[in-house]
Amino acid sequence: MAETSEHKRTNPESFEASSSLILDECREALGRVDAAAVETLVEAMLSAERIFFVGVGRVMLSLQGVAKRLAHLGLDTCCVGDITEPAITERDLLIVGSGSGESLIPVAIAQKAASFGATVAHIGSNADSTIAPVTDIFVRIPVRTKLAREDEIDSQQPMTSLFEQCLLLFGDAVALMIIERRGLEMPALWRCHANLE
Repeated sequence: MAETSEHKRTNPESFEASSSLILDECREALGRVDAAAVETLVEAMLSAERIFFVGVGRVMLSLQGVAKRLAHLGLDTCCVGDITEPAITERDLLIVGSGSGESLIPVAIAQKAASFGATVAHIGSNADSTIAPVTDIFVRIPVRTKLAREDEIDSQQPMTSLFEQCLLLFGDAVALMIIERRGLEMPALWRCHANLE
C-alpha cells in the first residue's frame, strides 16, 4: 500500500481522533486529484443537455447528493434507475462513480450509454478498469478500492469509505466552481430547492 501519514498510524479511539483521521485522509486524497481532468469534466457538465449518474451502494448515495446539488444550480440531472429517468442521447453526459471501475452495473450502464453516443465520465481510482475503453473523461481519486493496488492511498476506514466521502466532497467542490463560473448568487439557489417540506 501507499505510504501513510503519521496521523493514519494512530488509533482513532475518540470522536476527535476519528474525525481528524477522516478529514486528513480526505484532504490527502482530494489533494492528489488532477486539476486538468477536473476542468475537462466541469466543461462537459456545463455543455451537456442532461447529466446522468450511476453507481452502486454507498457510492450511489454520494452521487445522488451530487446530482441534487447540481440541480440546485440549474443543471438537468438524474440518477440511472429513477422512475422518471429519460432517454440518454449524444447530447448528454453519464458520470460513473466506481472506485475499482469493475462493478457490473456501472460497467454495463457505461457501455450502454456509449452505444448511444453519450459522453462517459468515470470518477474512480483504477485508470485501467473495464470501463476505460468507453470512458471519455477520467478523474482519478487515488484511494483504496477492493482491488487494493499498490498505487492507491491506504485508509484506516472500513472498506471504501474514503472513496465515498471524497466523491461527495468532490461534487461539492465542482459545484462551487460552477457557481463561480455562472456568476450564481447563493440566495438565488433556494429557488430550485424542494419546497414540499
